[in-house]
Amino acid sequence: MIRFENVLKDLYNSPRTWLITGSAGFIGSNLLEYLLRLDQIVIGIDNFATGSERNLEEVQSLVTSDQWSRFSFITGDIRNLEDCQKACKGVDYVLHQAALGSVPRSLNDPITTNASNISGFLNMLVAARDANVKSFTYAASSSTYGDHPALPKVEENIGKPLSPYAVTKYVNELYADVFANSYGFRTIGVRYFNVFGKRQDPEGAYAAVIPKWIAAMFRDEDVFINGDGHTSRDFCFIENAIQANLLAAVADDSAKNEVYNVAVGDRTSLNTLFEILKSTLAENGVIYKKEPVYQNFRPGDVQHSQADISKAATKLGYEPEFRICEGIAKAMPWYLKN
Repeated sequence: MIRFENVLKDLYNSPRTWLITGSAGFIGSNLLEYLLRLDQIVIGIDNFATGSERNLEEVQSLVTSDQWSRFSFITGDIRNLEDCQKACKGVDYVLHQAALGSVPRSLNDPITTNASNISGFLNMLVAARDANVKSFTYAASSSTYGDHPALPKVEENIGKPLSPYAVTKYVNELYADVFANSYGFRTIGVRYFNVFGKRQDPEGAYAAVIPKWIAAMFRDEDVFINGDGHTSRDFCFIENAIQANLLAAVADDSAKNEVYNVAVGDRTSLNTLFEILKSTLAENGVIYKKEPVYQNFRPGDVQHSQADISKAATKLGYEPEFRICEGIAKAMPWYLKN
């Protein structure tokens, strides 16, 4: 953690101006809270397609009034170039988190997913380039690995995309690379692997598995597992993702214009996840006695996912602090309260 600790000290002693797209969303609002606690100046933009005002209100309640005064919010849409240009004015670092996530959502509505994740991404690249920002860090996705069977996943080896969402996130990487080569623009993609933590919405058709299952267990409802439960994921706690974003933003040029896996380098089956959540809830006084209900595999999903994080460790100094059990234990009080 030495490199990250040094980055935090430098930022605290010499505040910068940051733009977080999707700042009212799950990852965006956590980045916002973290940067404000470091006394940074932050600009946020969101159209509330998947984010919520409630997330911003919660961040405001957790930071000081002086820290909150350093935050400026723009209600805007990255599909509108003028909104992107307005947001990028005077910015040092961009953390681009705005996107329409979810494989099932992209299968149901590929056009809207494409508009947000590709057209919106290109708008942000152009606006950030023209504003001469120091670096552009963007949320990439492990879905880019597609049907490539090898484990663990290594950045350079990808297969064919299995969903429209995966296509959009791969196109982001291609556009970032073209901007680096054509314009000398500094980008870094952080390929997230199943990030989880506080302010992750448990409701709706496209809710992520961890908050969705916790909500079901808390209400004593059935928990549905897609497939036989042996499907596995590399679950990454939100604070690991925050570390990766900050390290990427301020990395020297030798680390720029690359894509990095952001995970813990581990693999947890859905059956094991079920038992971890059940046990952690019991430690918090919630007893769940039902067995999971197994259903068909979900279209577009990969069977197994595990990251090789050695590239991020070597070039960025990334050291994930929280494994899945530690992350769930830390996040559980928030889930139960909300």
